[in-house]
Amino acid sequence: MKSKFSKLKVSRSRILDIFTSVAIAAIIIFNYNSAHKTQNQFSTLNIIPTKANYVFGFNQDSFSIQENVIQKNDFFGAILQAYNLPTNLILLIEHEAKDIFNIRNIQAGKKYHVIKKNECDDTPLAIVYEPDNYKYIIYDFRDSVNVKLVEKEVETRVENAFGKIEGSLWKSLDDQGIDAGIIDLMEEALSSSVDFYHARKNDTYKIIFERKYIDGNPVGIGKLLAAEYTNDSGENYSIYYKSNDQEGYFDMEGRPARKSFLKSPVKYSKISSGFSMRRFHPIKKVNIPHYGTDYAAPYGTEIRAVADGTISAASYTSGNGKFVKLKHDNVYETQYLHMSRFAKGIRPGTHVKQGETIGYVGATGLATGPHVCFRFWKNGKQVNHLKEKLPSPVPMNMTELPKYFEHRDAIIAQLNAIGNPTYVAAVQTSRP
Repeated sequence: MKSKFSKLKVSRSRILDIFTSVAIAAIIIFNYNSAHKTQNQFSTLNIIPTKANYVFGFNQDSFSIQENVIQKNDFFGAILQAYNLPTNLILLIEHEAKDIFNIRNIQAGKKYHVIKKNECDDTPLAIVYEPDNYKYIIYDFRDSVNVKLVEKEVETRVENAFGKIEGSLWKSLDDQGIDAGIIDLMEEALSSSVDFYHARKNDTYKIIFERKYIDGNPVGIGKLLAAEYTNDSGENYSIYYKSNDQEGYFDMEGRPARKSFLKSPVKYSKISSGFSMRRFHPIKKVNIPHYGTDYAAPYGTEIRAVADGTISAASYTSGNGKFVKLKHDNVYETQYLHMSRFAKGIRPGTHVKQGETIGYVGATGLATGPHVCFRFWKNGKQVNHLKEKLPSPVPMNMTELPKYFEHRDAIIAQLNAIGNPTYVAAVQTSRP
């Protein structure tokens, strides 16, 4: 009897042990499933947390995030292989990404980030690539391959700057930490009244412009909203204005700032050979007419359409090299020779806008160095565009002028206040 009782006691003890083990196992399984469920919720990438300890939607307290830079001749597939990802997974990643961002288009110098559970792991859970300051692509392969492009939240602030030119306009703006790209906008806004190729010492300027920020850091320039430039000729104003029928830069009287034709097809270039009826050809070694104006510029410099028009030719000849010809209206045509390559989408029949890039400077055809030979036709005859009196741009609609003048007066008041020690700019912000 004692023996049976002892056995029964042992059996009950074992049953209790088994029950305890099952309970512990259930708790472990529950915790695992809960953790696994949480991980799956992250992998859907439907919500990107914006808390300070989150980067690219990953909690830095739970993941290791390593920053790297794409090196010259790096391939995304090779980078993934280096992190022990199998070939079939890499091919699947490329397939899933093709309609979002082709992994073959990564560029040297751009950042990518390796996401791991902890820094000691050999195999990552995800890769994040940043093609520019404004977006990133998450290649997540924890459960199944999930590729998502995320636009960063951009804050646009309206700011102002002013200064006096001591060395150059570029240096003056650079000293204030302003992107030199603002000069392009100033050139567009004041093209009818200011020659920025000949900016002089003691010229002064005031500008109101948009600056874009991500996470509190400046990432680029938006629109130039107004500009005042004072030189020997006096004060020159240009104001950005947009309505249902009008958009662009206008002067104090509401006249368009942009001329019907740009002065040059290449920015910041110099004339290396002008229009001439008798010029010594550097290759043919004879005196022949030169029915164009040569603008010397470095290889790859953007060539822009000098006016709105339709492409009538985008071709190659042994003399002209790669060239584009534009028909602007029934009177004017322009041609751009010796390109290294055409811009994307440039083909006969395509309509282009003034200032749009149509190709890039090269030395194809009969050329001794990188330049664009710019040719200008009027009524079917090649003429020197620098001596032509070109048509004026379309003026603002008279019915729009009262609204424009009201807007102008408000902007001029802001420009006048810039530089006043008591003036505090009301910084406007927007979050697209």
